[in-house]
Amino acid sequence: MERPEQSNPCPICTGGHAAGGGQAIFTAECSHTFHFHCISTSVAHGRLVCPLCNARWRELPLSQTSAMPPTLPRQPFPRMEAMHGFQPPPPPRQQPPLLRPADPEVFDDDDQVDPPCGHDGQRREAAAVSSGLLVVKTHAEYSAVARDSSHDNFAVLVHVKAPGIVDAEAAASDAAPRAPLDLVTVLDVSGSMRRDKLALVKQAMGFVIDNLGPDDRLSVVSFSSGAHRVTRLLRMSDIGKGVASEAVESLTAGGTTNIAEGLRTAAKVLGERRYRNAVSSVILLSDGQDNHTVRRTRGRVPNYEALVPPSFVPAGTGDRSAPIHTFGFGHNHDAAAMHVIAEATGGTFSYIENEAAIQDAFAQCIGGLLTVVVQEARVAIASGHPGVRISSIKSGRYESRVDEDGRSASVAVGELYADEQRRFLLFLSVPTAEATDGESETPLITVRCSYREAAGGAHVDVTAEDAVVARPEHAADAERSSDVERERVRVEAIEDIAAARAAAERGAHQEAVAILGYRRRAVARSPAARGGDPTSTALGTELRRMCKRVATRESYRGSGRAYVLAGLSSHEQQRATSRQLRPLRQTLAGSDGGDGEAMNSMAAAFAQAPSAVGAGALEVTDSMEYLGGGGPGGDEGASENEAEGTASYLTPAMRAMLLRSRRAREASAEQQQEQQASN
Repeated sequence: MERPEQSNPCPICTGGHAAGGGQAIFTAECSHTFHFHCISTSVAHGRLVCPLCNARWRELPLSQTSAMPPTLPRQPFPRMEAMHGFQPPPPPRQQPPLLRPADPEVFDDDDQVDPPCGHDGQRREAAAVSSGLLVVKTHAEYSAVARDSSHDNFAVLVHVKAPGIVDAEAAASDAAPRAPLDLVTVLDVSGSMRRDKLALVKQAMGFVIDNLGPDDRLSVVSFSSGAHRVTRLLRMSDIGKGVASEAVESLTAGGTTNIAEGLRTAAKVLGERRYRNAVSSVILLSDGQDNHTVRRTRGRVPNYEALVPPSFVPAGTGDRSAPIHTFGFGHNHDAAAMHVIAEATGGTFSYIENEAAIQDAFAQCIGGLLTVVVQEARVAIASGHPGVRISSIKSGRYESRVDEDGRSASVAVGELYADEQRRFLLFLSVPTAEATDGESETPLITVRCSYREAAGGAHVDVTAEDAVVARPEHAADAERSSDVERERVRVEAIEDIAAARAAAERGAHQEAVAILGYRRRAVARSPAARGGDPTSTALGTELRRMCKRVATRESYRGSGRAYVLAGLSSHEQQRATSRQLRPLRQTLAGSDGGDGEAMNSMAAAFAQAPSAVGAGALEVTDSMEYLGGGGPGGDEGASENEAEGTASYLTPAMRAMLLRSRRAREASAEQQQEQQASN
């Protein structure tokens, strides 16, 4: 077992950084640590860059006895003994100066990656972390349609499920081969991140580093008024983890917020790397608003797209771009900007109101990124009958296309985590069945999905069973698909959430509450909810919580906008996002200095809201019980994700990583308590 002082040795002499060892330790701005004697000797021999990351020195670590480079002549000390007749005491020992190296011009110094084969030389197989192939199924809205009837909006559900993992715990660790990850974390270190915020982010990054495998690579970028690549793209070996951990711990906060420059640096890291892992992604965390690129003019929507480097935007040419998963930290971040960045790049937006839970949010995210099993997935749909036409597709944020003649369509799905599912609702025009057809059923559509295995790189095609509908003389008792009904409920809820958000943005908070209240009651009346479907029940809970947070200007600006946008991000991509919240009473108190006025305004909004759309009376009693913490749904703490509609998108590996994070936080808290008790 390595001793602590040997776990992160001096890269020059490989000796340990033992405390009290009698050697000065030099920490560069690039966060690499050396014995001061070793690095000053290296500089004296003309090596003016960091030996590990090739960052060029701006200030040089020089000892008194080192041979000075000709560009930095040594200034001699005055001869005090000659002037005063005595020998002066030795000068006080000073700490080496903080080195601030400039980033290299080209970020082509990334660690080499292994070829797509295992340590035994055999080509990696996707089945090493997953079981089986991707599965595609179809579900027709009704099992039968009368022969003399036609339908203009006959719904068919296309259901795609990625291969499942063999063991969630193993997949979220190094125990099973998988597609390795190139991850760039872009961290806000502006002045508002001082003290507890930065400490919590460091803790969260420590968890991320600990849970990356030796084939994964990590680069840390920090930004405030400018941006800096803190570490190059390092493999997460034991040494790499030590370097990355030390670099994160060295971060300090100060300055303004330049999100665009942070993302440009991340784009440079990924764009100029010499090697590529199978999976690439970016995590962006910020607690503020960009005040360098985005101009805010009264009455105009800011151009948030200017924050996104072009290389992150999918070009539609088949080239893969890395998604940016954004995390809004605290109350003062720009939720609209973070949502636009995520939406433009295929990432997700998460809202971290409860700042202490940032580690859980990061854990959930990497739980998915470390289990990517499918890439470049595309669903192709074709009409199965000359008279059947495809009218439209409800595909959320996934790009879909329907040919002009309605005979074919497609959906670009992209990457899938292990066990992830995607549901797309198609609407068809189904003609009558002529007696001369002589057929007892009508073929509706054929569905095929092509994709590439992330771990092995093999191209795969899978085909679903053809969707058909029976054509009897009478079909009054035709069975209705519960899967189609459940998806219709979800799609209609998403559309109303978007409409409520638009109303709240223009200040029509009563209308927003009414839209969400109407949709919540429609969900409750749906056959799926009445049948006890947990997803529909959770969706109703989420809609009720949204009602509270859009009800007033104060609650919407305080947390409602971020809460709604994080929900939309999750539902439109059918991928879990994190919403780590404080109780609503605490949120309101934080937004206006006291909760009494905000709660009274909210109660009035609920009472008056039905007039906006002519809906029935809302359950104001339930709402106010919730506000006081005594009604259903009153606990809006760490278990928020498990209580609402977005929880249905959590994969087993994401849940496993989330559980691991919570256990780690609990253990850390217990250790701190023990230390405090012993002191």
